[in-house]
Amino acid sequence: MTKTLKPLAAAALACLTLQSPAQAANIEGPSVFWKISMYGNPRALTSGMEALAAKAAEETDGKFQIKIFYADQLGNSRENLDGLKLNAFEGAGICNFYHPGKNPAWMVFSLPFLPIGDPEVHKYTFKKMFEHPAIVADMARWNAMPYASGLLPQYEIMGKGPAPTEIDGWSGLRVRAGGGLGDAMEKLGAINQTLSASETLTAFQNGTVDAAAFPMTYAHVAFKINEEADWYTSNLAPGTSECGWVLNKTAFEALPAAYQDFLMDNRDLVLDTEQASYAAADEGNFKLFEETLDKITYTDEQIAEIRERAALPVWQEWVAANEGNFDAQEVLNDLLRYAEEAKTAK
Repeated sequence: MTKTLKPLAAAALACLTLQSPAQAANIEGPSVFWKISMYGNPRALTSGMEALAAKAAEETDGKFQIKIFYADQLGNSRENLDGLKLNAFEGAGICNFYHPGKNPAWMVFSLPFLPIGDPEVHKYTFKKMFEHPAIVADMARWNAMPYASGLLPQYEIMGKGPAPTEIDGWSGLRVRAGGGLGDAMEKLGAINQTLSASETLTAFQNGTVDAAAFPMTYAHVAFKINEEADWYTSNLAPGTSECGWVLNKTAFEALPAAYQDFLMDNRDLVLDTEQASYAAADEGNFKLFEETLDKITYTDEQIAEIRERAALPVWQEWVAANEGNFDAQEVLNDLLRYAEEAKTAK
């Protein structure tokens, strides 16, 4: 882990250095201390918020302090929205599939095989979606506001035991996967296991799960899944999820305008630092995986069959399941439209 964290820190620092002026502007304001609740330990996902915290302290001469509390110190990963509603802290990292009933519109982010594999397309699409009325409304119910996507890379799956080199090999496997990704795996015959990231290693060690889907590659290493696994998929790319950052509305509205502007003007710092850290992690992790694990690469024909069985049917079921609650079809259509806009602009 130590070797992995070094390039992540370097990537975050490089991104911060590039986007920060040589001499930080002096933003005048009162002393404010913000607590951010986060599950797990420092990793690529958290590098963006750490960069934001460093820049906040720099530009305000230490007046605006943002501190991330890790390992569920402030709240359980499934209860961070409850904590925001209770004003227990000023921001949090959340994963949409940890509590689908609390953020039903956000589950669009976890639908399988969305056309967002390109990092630039992913960033543009999710940034636009964070302003979508349905996405904003989900958070408003919890006194929260969307801030910055986690921009998690495409998931891949690691597992123990016989490798599912054929599609039928997934039948009966207990797979940790969230939201629509879990639904997609069920279409292939797998048994979906809903576990938090922190619970997954123990499940492997106890023999209660056979495989786990995580963002490739940083999360497998961050949660030590590669230390238990025998194999990994290299090109399944079934989708991603939204494990991003939300802010407490009450706390945000209480900030002076200069601090509010600082937060909103630096969302790209968070996003770009995250993506730089993911890329830095990949450099060492891919080599590690190839040396220690069996690599599964599916043929184009296999990928096409998997998508036929597990993509559009899951999209349609998600839309139907939310009928009467919100316009899920519109939410999905808008996401697909933004993805197409981003591709056209490239």
